Amino acid sequence: MSISNITVYMPSVLTLIGIPGLESVQCWIGIPFCVMYLIALIGNSLLLIIIKSERSLHEPMYIFLGMLGATDIALATSIMPKMLGIFWFHIPEIYFNSCLLQMWLIHTFQCMESGILMAMALDRYVAICYPLRHTTIFTHQLVTQIGTVVVLRAAMLVAPCLGLIKCRFQFYHTTVISHSYCEHMAIVKLAAANVQINKIYGLFVAFTVAGFDLTCITLSYIQIFITVFHLPQKEARFKAFNTCIPHVCVFLQFYLLAFFSFFTHRFGSHIPPYIHILFSSIYLLVPPFLNPLVYGVKTKQIRIHVAKMLCS
Repeated sequence: MSISNITVYMPSVLTLIGIPGLESVQCWIGIPFCVMYLIALIGNSLLLIIIKSERSLHEPMYIFLGMLGATDIALATSIMPKMLGIFWFHIPEIYFNSCLLQMWLIHTFQCMESGILMAMALDRYVAICYPLRHTTIFTHQLVTQIGTVVVLRAAMLVAPCLGLIKCRFQFYHTTVISHSYCEHMAIVKLAAANVQINKIYGLFVAFTVAGFDLTCITLSYIQIFITVFHLPQKEARFKAFNTCIPHVCVFLQFYLLAFFSFFTHRFGSHIPPYIHILFSSIYLLVPPFLNPLVYGVKTKQIRIHVAKMLCS
């Protein structure tokens, strides 16, 4: 393979330029991003404290919610400190291995979040469609096993991307990443080599995870709504719908943002790059920011315990 004079061999440091085209206003963009990040940290931490301290909340629904909160904190923290460093302190450099680690963490936590949402949907399905068997099916042992599988699935599916980049890509056209964080395809596009296998594997992981999880979630909620509509009492129907509303809101905002970001990247070639970068950054930050607000507002038990904490 012929290598041009500007090709870099195994760079030790990469440069993240932030949001291309909006460099002059990045310091202002960082303010709402920082506010959302702080709300995500405080809100999800509060959820974790409440779920851990209140024995009445040690049920599968709230345990999965705690897992979601911990994943949201980890996901937001894996991107925001570096992003704010670029926006506010003009520190764009990142070590190559650190960039790969950030990429692995981001996509692993995204995959974990999708798996947790699927587990929450299955929990609601059993609780509403088979209420008498819920406690015998969703035992603490099963919840632990599901959590373990979700984590291992995410880590194992994303890990080959690191291996492919580290082993196959040695020469790079540039060390400048036109992004605000180390996204998989943004790194792959730097390579002076055939990147098709990485693109294919990235799409395989995305569609495998999203396709499987989204199918399970959709089928679960179709059956839930059928069961709820056949309940004889209005109060029972209202209660069932009320427990599902926050879950549905979280599912919709996570997957709608995911698909919107994906399709704008794949088919929005005429859209300015800064729009792509903004939406991909918002996609990673909005779910951790909104999830605790949705569950805090729509879940009665959590509202009660939050009020107790604030009044004590």
